[in-house]
Amino acid sequence: MGSELNVDTTRSSWTGGWFSWTRQSDEMLRSVEKKILSCVKTAYKRFYVDIGSVVGQSDKIWTISLNEESPRVPLVLLHGMGAGLALWCLNLDALAAKRPVYALDLLGFGRSSRPNFASDATKVEAQWVESMEEWRREVNLDQMILLGHSLGGYIAAAYALKYPERVRHLVLADPWGFPERPAQAAGDKPPLPLWVRALATAMQPLNPLWAVRAAGPAGRWLVRRTRPDLARKFAHHLPDAEQLIPDYIYQCNAQTPSGESAFHALMIGFGWAKNPMVHRVGQLDPALPITVMYGSRSWVDNSTGELLCQNRPNSKTYVQVLNGAGHHVYLDKPDLFNKYVVEACDRADASDPRTEKHIADESKCNGVINSTPTS
Repeated sequence: MGSELNVDTTRSSWTGGWFSWTRQSDEMLRSVEKKILSCVKTAYKRFYVDIGSVVGQSDKIWTISLNEESPRVPLVLLHGMGAGLALWCLNLDALAAKRPVYALDLLGFGRSSRPNFASDATKVEAQWVESMEEWRREVNLDQMILLGHSLGGYIAAAYALKYPERVRHLVLADPWGFPERPAQAAGDKPPLPLWVRALATAMQPLNPLWAVRAAGPAGRWLVRRTRPDLARKFAHHLPDAEQLIPDYIYQCNAQTPSGESAFHALMIGFGWAKNPMVHRVGQLDPALPITVMYGSRSWVDNSTGELLCQNRPNSKTYVQVLNGAGHHVYLDKPDLFNKYVVEACDRADASDPRTEKHIADESKCNGVINSTPTS
């Protein structure tokens, strides 16, 4: 593991000459991340983990760690598309109260390296899985509780499929890419007007956040205008959240769209995966406990828990619905989210799937537990 790199350079936009007036500063990203994490009371370390030539020539994953001295099973946090580790700031103190916690910028996002991923969905998935495995080796974790939000949930599940012995408990927070794309979404609706279809066809090859980069200096304003809800989620915890959160999102996504391009390779329509997890969850180790949390108001298909119960009928599956929460369950209901994650972690401390010879009756799917909104 290396110490934090002291980068102070400014990059031109990935779009080249047309948008060379768009400038993204590594130093600004570092600074705004530090300001957001200032609301975390627990002491933490920040460092790069060198994972070698997984995708690029010398890939590095930006990481923070808390309470490393605790002997309990460590919890590892994987963010969603277009995000970064600083967005976990409302959760870190509670989650690290009794155990080690690691949060990282996925390869291709945030302050991590931005290599050129493959264009094939299967290869992209494998590259992300191997980047996680190399990270685990370098950090020297034997087992971990793996928590992924959205795209991070998809990657966490893919990792657990290949390296089941390394995952003590899998926590999926409003995960993306699990159900199959419904027939209606695939085109059973009435035909769209010709101009709409032409525009959609023209936009299909572009990465999801291309407009942030194309907007140049107006990119920050665009983030503030299109996602004011994100800043509001931090308003009671973080001074200047209205400025810091959009700046952080902008700085994370004004860079070369490495992870974003990889996500583009995985998706078929923004809400669906080309290789949905529903076809593979039955291959997960039956002894692996899984906790699924989703927001009752989320745009993501919320059938993941049901799919897991159907495909793993004799395994431990805990499903929690956070009433009133949207896709960002960890921000909309942070206290409730933290409570359920801590409960999942406590279960992981009490039981190692690798040593269990038989699955007890209580292992069967526990169904859906509806939670009540917090004030």
